[in-house]
Amino acid sequence: MVTEANSKMLLSWAWFLTLLLSFVGQHVTFALQDVTADLFGPENAGTVAAFGDFNSDKQTDIFIIRKDSELLIFLADLKAPYFKPKVQLTKEAFPSDISITSVVPGDYDGDSQMDVLLTGSPKDSSLKTVVFIFWGHNQTLDQSHRVDLNRTFIDQPLVMDFNGDMIPDIFGSVGGSSEVCYLRSRQLKCEQALNFEVKMRVPHSNAFIDLNKDFTADLFLTTTDGYETWINKDGNFTQTLSVKAPGIAKKVGQSAFVDFDGDGSQDHLLPVCMDIACNRSAIYLVKPGETEWVPVLTDFRRKDSVWGFVPSPDFPITLHLGDYNLDGFPDALVILHNTSASTQQQAFLLENVACNSESCRQAGRMFLVHWEQSDLSAIPMAIVATFFDIYEDGILDMIVLSKVEGKKELVIHALKNNFEADAYFVKVIVLSGLCSNDCPENVKPFGVNQPGPYVMYTSVDSNGYLKNASAGQLSQSAHLSLQLPYTVLGLGRSANFLDHLFVGIPQPPGGKDVRKQEWTAIIPNSQLIVIPYPQNDPRSWSAKLYLTPSNIVLLTAIALIGVCVFILVIIGILHWQEKKADDREKRQEAHRFHFDAM
Repeated sequence: MVTEANSKMLLSWAWFLTLLLSFVGQHVTFALQDVTADLFGPENAGTVAAFGDFNSDKQTDIFIIRKDSELLIFLADLKAPYFKPKVQLTKEAFPSDISITSVVPGDYDGDSQMDVLLTGSPKDSSLKTVVFIFWGHNQTLDQSHRVDLNRTFIDQPLVMDFNGDMIPDIFGSVGGSSEVCYLRSRQLKCEQALNFEVKMRVPHSNAFIDLNKDFTADLFLTTTDGYETWINKDGNFTQTLSVKAPGIAKKVGQSAFVDFDGDGSQDHLLPVCMDIACNRSAIYLVKPGETEWVPVLTDFRRKDSVWGFVPSPDFPITLHLGDYNLDGFPDALVILHNTSASTQQQAFLLENVACNSESCRQAGRMFLVHWEQSDLSAIPMAIVATFFDIYEDGILDMIVLSKVEGKKELVIHALKNNFEADAYFVKVIVLSGLCSNDCPENVKPFGVNQPGPYVMYTSVDSNGYLKNASAGQLSQSAHLSLQLPYTVLGLGRSANFLDHLFVGIPQPPGGKDVRKQEWTAIIPNSQLIVIPYPQNDPRSWSAKLYLTPSNIVLLTAIALIGVCVFILVIIGILHWQEKKADDREKRQEAHRFHFDAM
């Protein structure tokens, strides 16, 4: 029999164990783990150029350039090494005098199979760019029927959906004027893109992203004079805003677009140097529709040293963005060098935190450099660093490319993000919507990279305040932008359902209605694959939801099992004690009966 005192003791221990497990579950860790060998084995050499689901298995593959003239596609696998080179374009597939400069996967002919666009430069001139397209068929690349664009661009083109038909187009500058090239039915057609000439900056950081919150992607251009915004009005682009770079800047990096402060609009981030050698660096922000630049990071001091961006002719100064800690505010990875020791160069994480100084008060938030991230500092001479969801769990890991003396190829490093706080996310990929279940040759319509879709959610945080955030999908494609073919939006520690999730796609010329759909009550920690089919009937669009179990599920199960086991042990001990007491009483009873009988 379990007494009242024993019951109180049992409940006290159970409460203590639950509290302890809950405390452990809320512990936050920012550690990184090197998993290069598990991912690539001995094949961790080359330049990571792009990401995409080449074989439509809902796993993101990696496109890698080697020897400037070979392309390898590392397909995701369930067994180590988790990425294996399966498809290869050898140097015989290209003209002998061409070096590959970039890779942009996409469905360029509208058959719902992934093709691959490559840009190259003649080895004797880096100021000319030629474009090749290799057609995908049955998860392979046809090397014998490539298409050569009969255009010489002054820089790597922007892959965008210029006419809103959900088939990627090629936009760039040819002979001083902007042109757009289409490949319908694999027939090349090029025409003038904009109604007057635009002098593009080289290297450019043009973007195809919604800049006025109407869920239709606009066109952002980097010119020799500054930056131009061309708003998409009824499917036609019209220049509406021109902005100069910060006056203090002597050298500017690549523009990047992200919802920096979580207000649902895309902010323009710009890394700059205040001198040619980049000994004094900063990151500025300008809100959409405004012209005033606000600093979000100016302090690059690390103890007794000063760091700055790396001025390189081969790799422009670039911010690679992603929500590292899933708090709803995107962070960044950058390459910095020690201004007093030119050989000291490495990748750093910039965390998006609340503003703590007067200089960033207008932005409301700022970047904070993680100087003591030991796993990143263990990679010397880093060249490029970007985010990548290695394990498809919604938590962004890192890929770092570094240069090793004596080796021509870059070395690839993969770092797993062991972020242990149970924050939440939603992962969204928007497909072309060219077909649904009736695709040509029974192709699975999952995974083909699609530039232009726009995603935004609204929810309520743990304090009851309205929270929203937005992101564009594949808004940039040139100069190793390394954007992911999906968006990962952090939700913070709030486990509430998403009240609303909005998805919009580009408009065709003459289109009057915004092509946008809304879904409600989206479960956190889920991956949403949106198929906008048919494109002009948003109410018929479908969304396939795949759940990613949260850490709290495991912790809750551990806590429940632990409490149950603990209770069973206590009950067993108490039952054993009661049984011993009963046996003792029975022996005493038997003893008294024996003497009474005598």
